[in-house]
Amino acid sequence: MINPKRLVEMVQKKQRKAASLGRRRRRISLPRRNGGSQDQNCKRAVAQKGHFVVYSIDKKRFVVPLQYLNHNIFRDLFKMSEEEFGLPATGPITLPCDAAYVEYVISLIQRHASEDLQKALLISMVDDWCFDIFYQFPVSSE
Repeated sequence: MINPKRLVEMVQKKQRKAASLGRRRRRISLPRRNGGSQDQNCKRAVAQKGHFVVYSIDKKRFVVPLQYLNHNIFRDLFKMSEEEFGLPATGPITLPCDAAYVEYVISLIQRHASEDLQKALLISMVDDWCFDIFYQFPVSSE
């Protein structure tokens, strides 16, 4: 049988070792501005000033101007994302649609499409989303 004092010492030693490993793993090297050894085509970890980053379901990254937050379609997409995925504490914001849909939404905003067209697009997405959920989890008629 191990002495309790010795057991406590062993646990503390393992905790110190794990903490030191954790500190080493958390260090992130960002690309250097002066043309360092890392690839110049690396994606930026942080969005440029005046922009935010969202991801589609198929993991495509979009850097979007903050002005787009004034549009109801983006607000509604964020609400749907919150309902489906929850609020990410540390990870990226994922929109509940594929890359083609996000590109289409961005193009509508760039072309100053009417609010009615944007609402119709959201309604069609919600209908498809509800349709998919209905057939994914059918209701039994017992």
